[in-house]
Amino acid sequence: MRQFTSVALSATYLCLALIVALLLWRNGGGWAAGVAALVGGLGLCFAVHGLIAQTLKLRGVRKELEAVREAHRLMLDQMEQLDARVSEVAEAVSEDLGRSEALEDELQMLEGLVEELGDRLEARVSAVSAAPTLRPQAAPARDPSLIETVRDALAENRVDLYLQPVVALPQRRTVFYESYSRLRDANGRVLTPSEYLPVAEAEGLVPSIDNLLLFRCVQIVRRLAKQDRKVGIFCNISLASLADESFFPQFRDLLAANRDLAGALIFELGQEAYDQRGVVEARNMAKLGELGFRFSIDKVVNFDVDLQDLARADVKFLKISAAQLLDELVETEEGLVLRSMPDLAAQDFATLTRRFGVELVVEKVESERQIVDILELDVRYGQGHLFGEPRAIRDAVLTEADATPAAAEPSAPARGGVGLLARRTAAATRL
Repeated sequence: MRQFTSVALSATYLCLALIVALLLWRNGGGWAAGVAALVGGLGLCFAVHGLIAQTLKLRGVRKELEAVREAHRLMLDQMEQLDARVSEVAEAVSEDLGRSEALEDELQMLEGLVEELGDRLEARVSAVSAAPTLRPQAAPARDPSLIETVRDALAENRVDLYLQPVVALPQRRTVFYESYSRLRDANGRVLTPSEYLPVAEAEGLVPSIDNLLLFRCVQIVRRLAKQDRKVGIFCNISLASLADESFFPQFRDLLAANRDLAGALIFELGQEAYDQRGVVEARNMAKLGELGFRFSIDKVVNFDVDLQDLARADVKFLKISAAQLLDELVETEEGLVLRSMPDLAAQDFATLTRRFGVELVVEKVESERQIVDILELDVRYGQGHLFGEPRAIRDAVLTEADATPAAAEPSAPARGGVGLLARRTAAATRL
């Protein structure tokens, strides 16, 4: 097509030059003038044609250069996006490798712990068999089959984790879980604590069961954190675990590698155990506190606690049974007070603990009537069968971690009628 255009233009130029030459020849210019006009006209036409063609060619080259620049820019953008994606994949692979290494270390510690449990139990059984006369005559005989069942459950890792919800009041939204350990026999039957605890205590295995529970809690909290669940877990820890020179350093290293879980894992001690802790236990609690982990005190029987000491020990929760809290209330001329703290109004006890960074949790809540009384004491957290029984941890429990039951209106009283403070105030008024 381009060749045809060139031929057509050349023919046009030739015709124009012939016309000019003929005009000069007929007007008396002669043959010389006609030939000169013909040659000059052809030269001029081809010169103009060359300039036009060169201009068009330069314009085409500029367009091609712009297209190349645009393609280059697109390629750079694609390369930047690819580089960013490669960086993300590299980071993800690095994180996965870190998690895999942490999980491998944890599994190794678990295997070592189980092996240690088996060796310790075998040594105890051998010692008992070799020297039966050393056992006091008054000591009740323990069922050998039950000892073997507990041993097998620990050796084969048949220690299950049960969770019970701890809810925020009055909305009853699950914000924490309380963890419990349960053993299963070879047939899958769950052993109740009343069955295996006497044997475990006699054989010195309760700390080991607590240790396994601690590892399980770390695993579950990691899964909750991975799913962005804003739910914490109360995990029981014994004084023996805090004082165990072989276990605690490994456990502290595990927690140091998972410091991001500090806000979701709360270690729990009984009040009696907390009061009996020694220098080693207090120092190891402080080491966990330095990592950002918090503590809870349950089984509270003495309400006159040293709140400053609890604050220094990173204790953030104080658990009191509902029945004991309500039985502690005493009616005086100035209103309801606590029996162990007669100078403090009952409804101000939760406010006082809160000033030291300690929240009250009322546990073993069984009825709606108790909820009415608890709310009037300004308690913000509750736990008990009324809100949910302990359940074995399953995927369904994880997906329900943030499930919110039907919330009770703060301004409306819960089922069960008028609260304890209102009832007693009304009675005092009538008198």
